[in-house]
Amino acid sequence: MRNARRANHRSRYRQLADTLARHGLGYLVGVLGLERLIPFHRGLLGHPRREEPYTRPEHVRMALEDLGATFIKLGQILSTRADLLPPDYQAELAKLQDAAPPVPSEAIQEVLVEELGRPLAAVFSSFDPAPLAAASIGQAHAATLPDGTEVVVKVRRPGVVEQIEEDLEILQNLAAVASRRWEQAGEYDLVGLAQEFAQTLRAELDYIQEGRSAERFAANFAGDPNVHVPRIVWEATTSRVLTLERVRGIKISEVAALDAAGIDRKALAERSARILLKMVFEDGFFHADPHPGNFFIEPGGRIGLIDFGMVGTVDERTQEQLVGLLLAITSQDADRLVDAFLDLGIARGRVDRSLLRQDLEHLVSRYYGRPLGEIAIGPLLSESQAVARHHHLHLPANLALLIKTIVMSEGLGARLDPSFNLAMVLAPYAQRLLLRQYSPLLWARRMGHASLEAARLGVELPQQARRLMRDLERGGLEVGVRLTEFELLAARLERLANRIVLGIVTAAFIIGLAVLMAVYHPFGPEPWLGVFFAVGFLAALALGAYLAWSILRSGRGS
Repeated sequence: MRNARRANHRSRYRQLADTLARHGLGYLVGVLGLERLIPFHRGLLGHPRREEPYTRPEHVRMALEDLGATFIKLGQILSTRADLLPPDYQAELAKLQDAAPPVPSEAIQEVLVEELGRPLAAVFSSFDPAPLAAASIGQAHAATLPDGTEVVVKVRRPGVVEQIEEDLEILQNLAAVASRRWEQAGEYDLVGLAQEFAQTLRAELDYIQEGRSAERFAANFAGDPNVHVPRIVWEATTSRVLTLERVRGIKISEVAALDAAGIDRKALAERSARILLKMVFEDGFFHADPHPGNFFIEPGGRIGLIDFGMVGTVDERTQEQLVGLLLAITSQDADRLVDAFLDLGIARGRVDRSLLRQDLEHLVSRYYGRPLGEIAIGPLLSESQAVARHHHLHLPANLALLIKTIVMSEGLGARLDPSFNLAMVLAPYAQRLLLRQYSPLLWARRMGHASLEAARLGVELPQQARRLMRDLERGGLEVGVRLTEFELLAARLERLANRIVLGIVTAAFIIGLAVLMAVYHPFGPEPWLGVFFAVGFLAALALGAYLAWSILRSGRGS
């Protein structure tokens, strides 16, 4: 079993290497500025041919598409991470479509019978073999229950879990290798990011978890007649099969159809934004994939939500941090803004506070004197993430999902109503959070927690102090100090010393050859002398060329 698994891994590694090599040529010629001179860069390596050369972000997107479900999902998640990728890569990866050829109906029906333990006719009075949609993880079919209820049946593709688990293990291995071999990997915590991605993707694979998420949303909106969350049919649901009530209506992005149906788009934009903001700031549990295809407008204007595979949570502390960030922006308090930024982000290395303050001051200067209701939230969050990326501040996964959700919500509202302003809808929630943050009850609770911590510290402190003094007396106390700038200087001096030594050796080699040539004529009667001097000359030339190349590569003469 283990040998078979290793063989599969080798095959997948080879496929990964081949795909990257096929698209990697674009990186090399892009660095050298030779894009227009290389015919392969226009599509002679398997991707569509065109006159304009492919850009590096396009090569990345096409490589991810070629590698299948796991890497498509990876690209989709990375497209929302402005704290990790520059805008051109985000825009290109956002084009990744989670679509796949449909699985034959016979294979789908076999999965259903195996999972539900009954013949298909005993569970559904009708089942449409043609899928409504086919994605990389699963595909959806229309069906009808014996009582006449219309449902949608989502079925996980056969073999997809095994393929994704193999890919996730490979990604973890590659992240670990890159962390050891790539100097800048420490700034990105590749292993941690790979783990976050694995958790997110595994959650999408479990349809039982998706069903529970749907029920949680239904409970949160139980008293709201404007929101419809489909009912889960648990007797026809397993980890591989999800059966839920079918939602019919107009997609929220179909503006012409909404107008024909007499829907007030201005009111709809505000209502859809309030739904998402309630999830974030009241429930602490939000739909993390609010693209237009997941919102349907039913007759009468009720909003139907679907697809609960990607969700996020927001704890009370994160809500308070977001309020602190908004307050710092509106009050033009740069120091407070820096504190809020550092609280929200995760620093992988030393952060230059003065430079961060300078960048944030430049960011908020455009919003000087403007109330929260007049600030465009989406651009502000995107620019903030760009500042975070510049200073190597990484956002926790849930916070990145939250920012993506807010930005998508603003875009959805603007599509419905060009004059839509998310900040106007957000302002009341921010005010309520602010009042809660400074309420006497909250501070009394905090004081209670602080008193308990102080009491625990008072009890434990003498014991900890005794241990410290004991270690100090025994000489077992060690203090580790890491001077990053000194390490960089030491590495530079080491490279300089190596070049000096190499230069001395090269010069000595050339001088030695010259002396020998003065004593022994290279073209004398002994043929081996000529070979000796030729080899020596080539060795001296190679050493000199390597020395010159290492100096030019570094871009400096030290």
